[in-house]
Amino acid sequence: MTPRPRGRPRSFDRQQALERATRLFWERGYDATSIADLTRVMGIGAPSLYAAFGDKKTLFEEVLEDYVRRYGNVVQRPLDEEPTAREAISRMLREAAVGYTHPDHPPGCMVITASASFGTSPEVAAAMRRRREGNVTLLERRLRADVAAGTLPPGTDTAGLARFYGAVVQGMSQQARDGASRADLEAVAEAAMRAWPA
Repeated sequence: MTPRPRGRPRSFDRQQALERATRLFWERGYDATSIADLTRVMGIGAPSLYAAFGDKKTLFEEVLEDYVRRYGNVVQRPLDEEPTAREAISRMLREAAVGYTHPDHPPGCMVITASASFGTSPEVAAAMRRRREGNVTLLERRLRADVAAGTLPPGTDTAGLARFYGAVVQGMSQQARDGASRADLEAVAEAAMRAWPA
């Protein structure tokens, strides 16, 4: 005989609850989101939240993984799929303009906006910084590969260029939060690509 699991079975849809938590963190940020806020939007009690997801920080870490998988692959996918760094970064900026202003979810990028203030959780702040810096590193690596392949001029400042386009993406996220439209951000993307090395 197999022993029956202890406790009552879960009476909520875990993925749906995770999606609701993602939306709330995306809208409010980490510090401004309380356990009471989370249980309200997720439709579960605090004991169920702790049993299914752990504490707030652990829940946020899972939310972040889910967000990146579903919405936040703006940098990696173009770098993997486009033949040159220029095409990849141009696509990255165009897709950011669309994604950051999509009406079906909060504006901007959660990895950028959810980390506006982390007064109570410096370890979460550090994790978010590592993610953003990781994206800049991915851009720089691709730019260096293009210099080696001859599609970018020798002596190109790949570190500066990577940080520039990283800053553009972060700025586009903030402008979307401030109400910029898709057309506004597409104009930013076009202007940014005019800075590409000749």
